[in-house]
Amino acid sequence: MLRFTVIPLDKGSALVVASPRGLVHLFITRLGAAAANDRVRRLFPAAVHDPKLLPGLRQQLRQYFAGREATFDVPLDLACLTEFQRQVLTACAKIPYGQVLTYSQLARRVRRPRAARAVGNALARNPVPIVIPCHRVIAGDGSLGGYSAEQGVPLKRRLLDMELNPRFFKPRLNG
Repeated sequence: MLRFTVIPLDKGSALVVASPRGLVHLFITRLGAAAANDRVRRLFPAAVHDPKLLPGLRQQLRQYFAGREATFDVPLDLACLTEFQRQVLTACAKIPYGQVLTYSQLARRVRRPRAARAVGNALARNPVPIVIPCHRVIAGDGSLGGYSAEQGVPLKRRLLDMELNPRFFKPRLNG
C-alpha cells in the first residue's frame, strides 16, 4: 500500500509517496499543495493520504530549503528502477554538498566509462531528487545539462548556487 503526504515549503510544496519499504517518489512544486495532490492522483491513484508520513524527511527538506546542510537518511524503495539505474543513483547519492561531478565521472564510478549518456538517462528517471542529488551532476563542458524537476534547469541552477555559495549554504559544524 502506498501512502502520501504533501509538505509545505517556503516556496511551494513537496509531494512525498512511500511504500512500506521506503520513499518511492518526491516531487517539488512551486505551485503548492493543489498541484501536488493532482500529481499523486494521476500517478498513484491508490495512494492513501497520511499526514504523519516520514516526519524526519519533512524536517530534512525544510532544513535543506532553508539553506542548511541536511542529511537525508530516509529509506528508499527504488524497486521500479533497473539495476543500472539503481547503481547510478547509489553513486550519485554519495556526491557531497559543495561538489559536482560530470556525467562521465559518474559513469566511471559505476564502472561504465563509456556510458555518460546512459548515466544522464538514469538521472533523468530519478524518482527522489534532492534526496538523491542528481542536480550535482553536470556536463563535461561545465554546462548544467538537464534536470527533470518541474522547474527544470533553472531549479538545478538555484540548488547548485545555494549549495556552492557560502553566502547561502551554512554547513553543519562538526563537534
